[in-house]
Amino acid sequence: MTSAEAVSGRRPARRPGAPRRAADGASDRAVVGVAQWLAAAGDKAQNLETALGLIDELSADCDLIVLPEYWSCGYDPETFAEDVARCAEPLDGPLLGRLCRLARERGIHLVAGTVPERDGDLCFNTAALIDSGGAIVGRHRKAHMYGPLEQSSITPGDAITVFEGTPFGTIGLSICFDGDFPEVARTMRERGARLVVQPSAYDHPAERWWDLLYPAHALTNGQCWVLVNQAGSHRSMSLFGRSQVISPQGEVIAEAVRAAPGMTPPPDTLVVELPIGVDRDVDLAESDILFTQRRLDLAVETFGPVRA
Repeated sequence: MTSAEAVSGRRPARRPGAPRRAADGASDRAVVGVAQWLAAAGDKAQNLETALGLIDELSADCDLIVLPEYWSCGYDPETFAEDVARCAEPLDGPLLGRLCRLARERGIHLVAGTVPERDGDLCFNTAALIDSGGAIVGRHRKAHMYGPLEQSSITPGDAITVFEGTPFGTIGLSICFDGDFPEVARTMRERGARLVVQPSAYDHPAERWWDLLYPAHALTNGQCWVLVNQAGSHRSMSLFGRSQVISPQGEVIAEAVRAAPGMTPPPDTLVVELPIGVDRDVDLAESDILFTQRRLDLAVETFGPVRA
């Protein structure tokens, strides 16, 4: 595979927080880890324990680790509002504080899935990027609310989010339903994002969107997408898992286990090596054509009416 390569086994020791280096000292490759599981509804302590264990497992091999959406509170429709209220805390609260300490200890960057973020009287669905020094360098608040569950419990954010100057290049950060909208991917690409990371809690009725939308986004924008889903079933909802990494050619190059309706598989992980320096630029050249050769000067001609 030219865009990325699944990695197995342990890598040689490296300086914490540093992607692998080419002979000239430039970063050329990074290893991304994905943690997929079904978060327990309303049980923040258990979910934190699971998250810490999976991060610790992945940290020996990975430069960047990503968790799913609503990993701290779960996504059970029958108790969602209560679970969000019970688990919400500020970004500088103890929950992310624990992840910051682990990121610093392991020398990894972490997209800490999403958590209910309490900000005054408001509650946002928020994903934070934590660097290898254990600092929260920024956050994305989900802007598109999916259905009445979120609309009644979560305040929408008001921005599309990119991170510039990271060891992995410019990263776009999206959350689940945000990424379904084509203008989100295109706007991030216009701001230089070649890698997009998206925590999700995608359910079975929308699985066809997962299969069709995201390879198209990757292909039309010359981007690699890292999608991280929950996997398993609550009483009235099943989340299908299938966390995946998609190349800029629109190919799924790694995929986690699928959770069939009514089933809850064990936690699963992915470890995928991605080019991030000169190798990536060469690899992306063929997929750039749909971005670089756009005709933004074209007018719209309208004719009609047409007789029956």
